[in-house]
Amino acid sequence: MPPPPGETAVPGTARHGRTARETREHRQRGTAKRPRRALGSIVAHAPQVLRALVRADEIWLLVLAAFIGVAAGIAVFLITGAAQYLHQVLFGIGHDQRLSAMDRLNPLVMIAVPVLGGAMLGLVTLGIAKIYSRRAVDPIEANALFGGRMSFTGSLVVVLQTIISNGVGASIGLEAAYTQIGSAMASRVGHAFRVRRGDLRLLVGCGAAAAIAGAFNAPLTGAFYAFELVIGTYAIGTFGPVAVAALVSMAVVHGLGGELFELHLLPAEIVPLDYIPILALGMLCALLGIAIMRGVTLTEQIFRRLGLSAWSRPAIGGLAVGLLALATPAVLSSGHGALSVVVGAEYSLKYLLVLVVLKATASAISIGSGFRGGLFFASLFLGAVLGKAFALVVGAVSPEHMISPTLCALVGMSGLAVAVIGGPLTMGFLALESTGSLPMTVAVLAACVVSAVTVRRTFGYSFATWRFHLRGESIRSAVDIGWMRNLTVERMMRREVRTVHADMPLPEFKHDFVLGSEHRVVVLDDEDRYVGLVQVAEVYADAHDDHIVGDLLHHAESVLLPKMTIKEAVAMFENAESDALAVVDGPYTRHVIGLLTEQHALRRYSEELDRRRRELSGE
Repeated sequence: MPPPPGETAVPGTARHGRTARETREHRQRGTAKRPRRALGSIVAHAPQVLRALVRADEIWLLVLAAFIGVAAGIAVFLITGAAQYLHQVLFGIGHDQRLSAMDRLNPLVMIAVPVLGGAMLGLVTLGIAKIYSRRAVDPIEANALFGGRMSFTGSLVVVLQTIISNGVGASIGLEAAYTQIGSAMASRVGHAFRVRRGDLRLLVGCGAAAAIAGAFNAPLTGAFYAFELVIGTYAIGTFGPVAVAALVSMAVVHGLGGELFELHLLPAEIVPLDYIPILALGMLCALLGIAIMRGVTLTEQIFRRLGLSAWSRPAIGGLAVGLLALATPAVLSSGHGALSVVVGAEYSLKYLLVLVVLKATASAISIGSGFRGGLFFASLFLGAVLGKAFALVVGAVSPEHMISPTLCALVGMSGLAVAVIGGPLTMGFLALESTGSLPMTVAVLAACVVSAVTVRRTFGYSFATWRFHLRGESIRSAVDIGWMRNLTVERMMRREVRTVHADMPLPEFKHDFVLGSEHRVVVLDDEDRYVGLVQVAEVYADAHDDHIVGDLLHHAESVLLPKMTIKEAVAMFENAESDALAVVDGPYTRHVIGLLTEQHALRRYSEELDRRRRELSGE
């Protein structure tokens, strides 16, 4: 049967009455299914005129960043208000009171609320999993692996889980909810305007910066949180949108009358000799941060070994947190209220050390048992308590060289936060914006450097990247490595491939393939499965007319799969010592769907590297 008009028969496949394209379509017919859209994946796109403006002029990115700042500020206000409302209703505290700052609470309430709240969280999570089974990615993972794409529905689930967790007293903060929803809204806006990959990652950073700036009343802290943790790098061209989003969010939270983070710290005098204990405190913060991260992992392992169902684990964790709260309510929630109390109050060394142990244990159990939230603010509180205890120890050891407890609290707060979440500049700017003291900020930065280096040398991960490592992801920061995963063999391969069968005589092959028309041809068996490659020049060099194509096969076992990344493909070329390999649909079916050359793969890889270099340099 002749091929349809405009379609030429490919040698080696026309004998079966179909062209190569028809053969592929026939194989796929009946098996290909239309991909189902994920819940919440449908996005209304902005008008084309607006999309063109955003893509053409970076000024319009500033406008988008401002809108993201407004949305993030409103979200911070609502999330904070929801958690505080739960504290008032469930624990019976006043409107102007903070849960962790309470001197005493009803013991039965302190145990019952976390237990029942944990059970409710488990049931809610179980019910949501039946409707929405996709795992939500946070801003760091989204920017590192997915080019800034985030699920808005999944982020709403994270926000709900975090509000419930914090509201029932779990020892975690709301920062995870702030950054999650802020970045998700930014991702949705970027998707609606169809911005470029680099701009989408930038907008996600704007959402995270706006969230932190609004929550901590610190625009520089929010901006550098985005640069260090979410975007992964700093460039002059990215500062404008991030700063605009942070400033607008802070102004919105101010305007709504939301609760703002304030530390009333008096500037402390610093002498050169003080830097010795300050650096030692930074190293101590690093060790405590590593212990907390290890504790979270250990808690998860214990729950798995006990064989408890996932939905029941938060209830058990809530019981443990409630029992710890009997010693002091300061272990409940993130510690926002307790931080202001601890920094200004006079406590004994014994009480401070016990509080460090209780709060660290409660935080590790809360995260490890399945409560949702972050350790940002918990690490600030823990670091401040550790710093005050350290100052008392130094004063006892060397009374003539006493160091300011306020300074140690600030250094400990920043050093432990760096150990857990990363971002030394972020914490340096938080210290500067909280105190307005440049000498204290310099001391904080020194301790942050020691803490960051210690964690990196002895542990290697922050809390976020450590969690990725446990899932098998090789993420060290938010620097974009997802493009390498997106650059797959399927995207690079040439789909139009000329094929022959292994039993074809060489004279017939020479008749169909003129010397110089092709470098290589894919060889199939009688069932159209890949069996190897044949070099056209090698066929013409063979003078034996009784030979068949199957006698000259190469690379019979070396094939590429469509989902292989550029890194895996280059490794296959090196192992096979070949400059071209066939692409098959699967390791067992081995139906040829394309061909990829090493030269083309390396050229694409070089182009992408140059594009990322230009993005990092702001070109």
